[in-house]
Amino acid sequence: MIARHWRGVAKADRADEYVQHLLADTLPGLRQLPGFVSASILRRSIAGGVEFLIVTHWASLEAIRGFAGDDVHAAVVPGVVQDMMVDYDRVVRHFDVVSEPSVLSR
Repeated sequence: MIARHWRGVAKADRADEYVQHLLADTLPGLRQLPGFVSASILRRSIAGGVEFLIVTHWASLEAIRGFAGDDVHAAVVPGVVQDMMVDYDRVVRHFDVVSEPSVLSR
């Protein structure tokens, strides 16, 4: 399994709107893609806005290609989301998942 990490900083007054976009538009679309496993939305307030870390899990890099296209390292950031952001990653990071949280918990 592959974890795909993307970071963005939303304008403070648009942070909740960004979460709604993820829940209403992005995640339903991802659920339809073969090889998509799960997603997490992490957020924290910082001096310049609200920082988000979006972590998606995929069965393989080939599955990610179905979402991102040939350049699996390129971030997929729709124009509507770009308008909500102060800054965001143009390149994502991929990690091989060694263990899932349930394996490490009590």
